[in-house]
Amino acid sequence: MRMEGIVTRPDIAKFLGEFVEAVDFQEAVSIAEDTELASLEEWDSLAALGVIVMCDTEYGVSITGNDLKACVCVGDIFEKVMAKKAA
Repeated sequence: MRMEGIVTRPDIAKFLGEFVEAVDFQEAVSIAEDTELASLEEWDSLAALGVIVMCDTEYGVSITGNDLKACVCVGDIFEKVMAKKAA
């Protein structure tokens, strides 16, 4: 759901679900916008690759490893994706 470039809550909720699937956590985890990537045990190069693929297939944007290195929390990745979609 979008209205004049404004991100709505369903957008981030959908993204968080896709993020969890892309990272393929071994155990159930609670992920929010402000979840720090460094706090996630599974956040490694393979998880990052899964997120890169997810951003390409689900959002049609190319996210690089350097893009992800600049992100501190999951919400930062979402914002990066939305900015690239808008560009």
